[in-house]
Amino acid sequence: MPLLTTNPLLVDDPLWVAAIVLLVPTTIFAMAGPWIVRRYVKLERLKVNNEVAGFKFATVGVIYAVLLAFAILVVWERFNQADIDVANEASAAATVFRLTQGLDAPHGAAIRKATTDYLKAAVEKDWPAMDRGTSSPDATTALSGIYNAVLKFHTTDAYEALIVVDILRNVDQISEKRRQRLVGATGVVPGIIWAVLFIGAFVTIGFTFFFGSANLRAQSAMSGALSILIFAGLLTVVAIDHPFAGSVKVGPNALAAVIKDFGDWTPSTTSSPGLSR
Repeated sequence: MPLLTTNPLLVDDPLWVAAIVLLVPTTIFAMAGPWIVRRYVKLERLKVNNEVAGFKFATVGVIYAVLLAFAILVVWERFNQADIDVANEASAAATVFRLTQGLDAPHGAAIRKATTDYLKAAVEKDWPAMDRGTSSPDATTALSGIYNAVLKFHTTDAYEALIVVDILRNVDQISEKRRQRLVGATGVVPGIIWAVLFIGAFVTIGFTFFFGSANLRAQSAMSGALSILIFAGLLTVVAIDHPFAGSVKVGPNALAAVIKDFGDWTPSTTSSPGLSR
């Protein structure tokens, strides 16, 4: 179900457009439904079914409320986790910069340059690519460049070897967190869940059409209010299902802050334990 799993409203348009498309037509449908049903089915016939329909509607409503709440909870937790992953990726990159103080000048400079190149590629190319649900080959190449710079053969001692190990551990964390955000960029909710959520929404709202209320306008207004509530919940799922796309998304601010703090940073020789011993 490409339309539901790719969420084109989220990827291509602002959030207010998705809100209009989701809420306005469905609310009109919900408010018009009781009038259409009443035109073909008399009030007396609908009143007979009120008691039985009430029990059934309560069951359907509870089941759908649980499904919708579960979907919102899952996408919110994934969205929050994506934000944490980006912060951890930035933290690992900052640690790499700081650890290069313990290496000889050429080796440390090469690692800092490779890390800066990766962060710039992530901000400038990975994020626009994730907005489309893909990844940037340039960022992948830049990440490999960090490993190449760290593992480049050179004369070292036991002290620098320990630092290189710690740098590699942090580079591995950068790679892991990037992989996690690339996976998260494709969306959390599978197609079958989207189908159940939308079909369930129309079934739940459709139930309200078959109650026999003497005040048809009040019944129509209540159906519209229920529709707004349900599809506002679905809009929340749509908006944050892709954590790195659309108007509500996790930005590269944490990575950009590391570039600002360390992009042109050169450690002083006096602060480098590796150079002062």
